[in-house]
This record gives sequence, structure tokens and C-alpha cells, in this order.
Amino acid sequence: MHRNMISNGPFTVNTSAMGKYSAFQNLPPLPKVEVQSNLPSKVLHRTVLGVLSDNEQHRRSLGQGFVPAKCLTGTENTFPYPGKTLTTNAAPVAPKQCFTVYVDEIETAPETCSFELECPTLDEGDANIVKHNFQLLLDISSASPMMVDSSFQSLAEDGSIIDPDAIAVSEYIEEIHQYLREVEVKNRPKAYYMRKQPDITSAMRMILVDWLVEVVEEYKLRTETLYLAVNYLDRFLSCMSVLRGKLQLVGTAAILVASKYEEIYPPDVDEFVYITDDTYTKKQLLRMEHLLLKVLAFDLTVPTINQLLLQYLNRHSVSVKTEHFAMYLAELSLMEVEPFLNYVPSLTAAAAYCLANYTVNKVFWPETLEAFTGYTLSDIAPCLRDLHRVCLNMPSLPQQAIREKYKAQKYLQVSLLDLPSLLPLK
Repeated sequence: MHRNMISNGPFTVNTSAMGKYSAFQNLPPLPKVEVQSNLPSKVLHRTVLGVLSDNEQHRRSLGQGFVPAKCLTGTENTFPYPGKTLTTNAAPVAPKQCFTVYVDEIETAPETCSFELECPTLDEGDANIVKHNFQLLLDISSASPMMVDSSFQSLAEDGSIIDPDAIAVSEYIEEIHQYLREVEVKNRPKAYYMRKQPDITSAMRMILVDWLVEVVEEYKLRTETLYLAVNYLDRFLSCMSVLRGKLQLVGTAAILVASKYEEIYPPDVDEFVYITDDTYTKKQLLRMEHLLLKVLAFDLTVPTINQLLLQYLNRHSVSVKTEHFAMYLAELSLMEVEPFLNYVPSLTAAAAYCLANYTVNKVFWPETLEAFTGYTLSDIAPCLRDLHRVCLNMPSLPQQAIREKYKAQKYLQVSLLDLPSLLPLK
């Protein structure tokens, strides 16, 4: 085990470079990055959040950092090949198939090079249209940023959660919702896949998701990136048997793929290697990324709870506190495999909306959303009860990343709201 490491179940935490949990004096200086003056520069702040390695568990107690826990026994860090079922006492089996990732170098043309393109000629009418549109583009680009973005800024002045995409295509919102409802049943993880995993448990997955929440917060990634990463993780685990020593590698590959899909400036591969304290090499991470994509058949566009909840919030607006509380409840549903994989994302999003709306406004499910989704309160009730139970139990769990996230003032500290002990459901 590395020096300055805390053993805590199946995961390990690096206390000498924990980023937001300790000082940064011992971290090596970052290499200088030169960026062209006409491109936006992005300063990456590298922080080791912690390591989830073999036979050690990452756990944080509020106000006390990370504390040791009882270690779990398991097999060595070997990832089984597809179709191979392993028990905890089985000898490691070498993969029969090797996956190689090829990265092509991009050659930049010298500045002295010139290119001649053959362009079709335009008649006078088309030329006038092109000239007019080009002049309009120049007028817009030369305008002040405040004038161009004022409409979007005014929408979020009250701090509410606004989805620009949903507003921009409001005339198609019903068709989009119908499409998402049809597609959400296609790429669903298997509800009871954890029962067939030989060496990992639901508790280990919960610790991993808690760590992914910290990664998303540290690198200021989009909420949608977190939901996609958890979807990719669950779908992969539904098809593959994974030993506990490789569970974090799968989770890191999932957040890597999700950030490439969703983010404008995704963190570099080296960053994801760094936050695991170099437990895995860059080559290992890229190989796992390749395997993950093959298992998912490169099908990365999936409806998430977050997407559908934003549609509900835009369809029937509520207070800012209710919006943030609904987002908090929706993220809590990511922590448990069972029972939430039994429900489609649209139903879980509806349950998060109902519970938040009832907690703040004493109203469950408005008629507008019932007509929009086709869900009645009785349809939502089973998922609503499960979500209510998880939220009540959350303060007693060691995994507190989501709760800590929504304690921030920008979320109006909604994770501290008192939840009703009983729900008036039939």
C-alpha cells in the first residue's frame, strides 16, 4: 500500500494529495500549457480526490475526513473476459482477447502552405443573399456580449434551472418527450444484475457512484455527465463480471466516455489517471474505454432522469427551491441499484418531482404533467415511496457527496430540508 494511504474496505484514499480535503503544498507544479491567443484558454486544476483500489473502501465521515473501516477480502486485480464467470476464490484468468487502441497523430500544415479550392459560381440573386447573410453575421458577431446573450441571462436571473434546448424547441417538446419515452426502454441496465456479480456488491457500487459525484464536482462537469456515466457503468456491469479491483477502472472509463460525449472541454485522459493516484495506467484506462464502448455497442445517446426532470420543470414551473430539491432527489436515486433500476427514468424523474413538490408546496402531481406524461399519482406511488425511504436514510449513510453538494448556498441548502415522515398515499 502506498505511503500516506488510508485503508477503508475495497478502496484506498490518498491523504497526502486529497485536494479539497488537505493542503496542496506537496503537489508537483503543473506543466505550462501554451494556448493560441485566439482560442479560449482552460486552466486545469489537478486534484487527487482519492483512490478506489483493491480490498480497500473509500468512506468519508462528516467533519472527520476519511476513517478506516473493516477490510474486505477479495481476489487480485484481474478483469475477466466476456462470458467468463468467476468466484471470489477462483484463480485469475488471463484475457483471451487483446484490445489495442490506435491514436493517429495529427500533422499541422505549415503556415506557408496554401490551398486552392474550386467554388461553384453564383448567379446574381444567390450572391446577394449570401452577401446579406454574411453582413448579418458580421453585425451579430460585432455586437456586445451583453446584447447577444441578454435573452438567455434574463431567463436565469432568479436562479431557476433553465434548459435552453427545451426552450429553443418548445414547439416540438411533446414530440421530443414521446421519443425519449420510447427510447428509454431500449438501453436499460438489467434490474438485478448485481445478484450475478461474483465479486462486487451494491455497497461497492454505491461507494463508486459517491466518488464519481466528487469527480464531477471537482472538475465542474455537467450534471448530465454524471447521469450518463452511471448509465454506462450499470449497462456494462449488466453484461460483464468484474472483480472489485477493477471496479474503479470501469467507473473511471465510464466518466471519461461521458465527459467526451457531453462536455465542451472534457478533462484529459491523464487527469482521470491522476485522480486515481495512478492506480491504473493510461494504457489500462484506454483499453477499458475501448472495451466499454464495444460492450455498449457505441450506443451512448440515452434518455436520463436528468433530461426528463428538466422537461417536467419546464412544462410546469415551480419555485427555485423546489427545482433544486427535485434535482437532489433525482441524484439520490443513482446511489441504489435496487429498486431504482426497476423503474424507467421518466418514472423516477416524476417521483423526484412529486416528492420535492409535496415537501415544499404540499402538492404532489399537477394535472398538466399528468396530461403531458400519462402518469397518474398511483403509477408513480411505488417509486415515490422508495425515493422517500432513501432520502430519509441518507443522513445515516457514510456516502455523503450528494448531500454535501446540495448543502451549498447556490442550491439553497435543500439537502437540509426536513422531509415529511409519512406520505399520504393510498
